[in-house]
Amino acid sequence: MATTQCTDRVAGSILASWRYDISGISPEMRKDYEQHFAECPHCSARQKFHRSLDVTLTVLTSLAVFFFLFALAVLNHFKPLEHVAFNFFGLDIEDTYHMLVSAGVAGLIFSASLLALVLTTTPAPSYLGGIAVERARMIEERLPEAIKALRFR
Repeated sequence: MATTQCTDRVAGSILASWRYDISGISPEMRKDYEQHFAECPHCSARQKFHRSLDVTLTVLTSLAVFFFLFALAVLNHFKPLEHVAFNFFGLDIEDTYHMLVSAGVAGLIFSASLLALVLTTTPAPSYLGGIAVERARMIEERLPEAIKALRFR
């Protein structure tokens, strides 16, 4: 990415200020920028980098929400920490449980708010939706005609 230069500095600087996201502009303007992405390897590589960064942020925050939910489920159903808290650390079982549940709920709220922030500020949902539609079209093209005929009934 660093070794190539943009072929059109004006279009490249506009795209860089938009984080190489053209999903929110009108279709008439999008044609010119799509043409620029096709012609300019620098901007195309930067767009791929930014989309992979957006998808990575989405996956990581989703995993954080999942892991905090899992931690809360473990705390709710299993009590193996009672022995450790009482015998090794000399802590009250009830206080330890409430502390861990409070930390789990706080982590869940924080990670869910980060997930909402990532999904609203990045074009990752529309990007992932576009990938899903493209993959579905590829799968549909490979289906036998007998199955395609059943789909449209």
